[in-house]
Amino acid sequence: MELVAQLEPELLPATSAIPPAVQVLSVLHYLASGSFQVTVDLTAGMSQPMFSNVLRDVLCALIKHMSSYIQFPRRAELPTVKAAFYHVEHIPHVIGAIYGTHIALVPPRRNEQVYRHRTNFHSVNVQVVCLANQYISHVTARYPGSVHDSYILRNSSVPHMIAPLQRDRVWLVGDFDYPNLPWLMTPVRHPTSAAEDHYNEAHGHTRQVIQRCFGLLKARFCCLHVCGGALLYNPQKLCQIIVACCMLHNLSLRRYIPLLDAEEGVAVPVADEGEMGIDEEDDEDAADSRAEMIGHYLD
Repeated sequence: MELVAQLEPELLPATSAIPPAVQVLSVLHYLASGSFQVTVDLTAGMSQPMFSNVLRDVLCALIKHMSSYIQFPRRAELPTVKAAFYHVEHIPHVIGAIYGTHIALVPPRRNEQVYRHRTNFHSVNVQVVCLANQYISHVTARYPGSVHDSYILRNSSVPHMIAPLQRDRVWLVGDFDYPNLPWLMTPVRHPTSAAEDHYNEAHGHTRQVIQRCFGLLKARFCCLHVCGGALLYNPQKLCQIIVACCMLHNLSLRRYIPLLDAEEGVAVPVADEGEMGIDEEDDEDAADSRAEMIGHYLD
C-alpha cells in the first residue's frame, strides 16, 4: 500500500479503468512468481495486452523513484557502513561488495552474439554493489552478457561516486574479475605467506555478502532466476525489470519483510554465480594499500 500511495498519481492517467492498487499488486505478483503473463491475467482479471500495458506503466512509474530506493552511502553513513563490514571478517574501511550477475533473456535477432555469455546462454550482465546487510547501494543494468565485469565497472558511475569519499579511506571488495585499485581490493592471486592466506580467506568471507544478496534477490523475485527460464522481453524492458526488482528488494529489507519460503524451510533458488577471472592490470598505487591491509593480519 505504500507503493500504491507513492505511484498512484502517475498510474491513474495511464489506465484509469484499472485501480492503481490492482496494477501494482499484479506487477508484484508477476515479478515474484516469475510466471507467464497469462497467469497474472487470470489472477488480476485483465487481458494479456492490458497487463502488458500495466507492467510498462508501473515499471516506468517505479523507476522514477529509483534514487529514493537505491542510494550509495553518504559520508555521514560511512562509520556505520564500515563497522558492519568490519564485523564480518575484520577488514577495515570496506563500504561495499561488488560483483556481476547474469540475467537470462531471449536475445534480439539483431546483435544476438553480444548477449551470448561465455557459458553459451544469452543474458544481461548486471553490476551490483551491496552493503553488509545485502542492501543494494548501486546497480548498473544495461550491458549484454558478453561484456566483462571490469569493463562495466570502468564505464559505470561507481568510480565517480566513490572518488569524493576517498579522503575518508574507503574500499570496495571484488573478485579476480576486477583490477586491484586504490579503492577496490581484490584477493592475492598467488599468496606466499600466512598473512596473505588469512587476508584471502577474510576477503572471500566478506565478499560473500554479495552472493547472499543475489540469492535473496532471485529467491524473492523469481522472474530473475534461471529456473523461470529466459524473460521474453527486449533488453531495455528487461533492464527496467531488473532495476525495479533491486528497488523492491531494498524496500523489503527496510520494512523487514521476510522471505516466507526460506522461513518455512522450502527450498528457494539461489544465485549460481562463479565467473572465471581474467588477468586485469592492477593499479600500481593500489599495491601499498593492499599490502597495508594484508599487514593487518600479521598479528
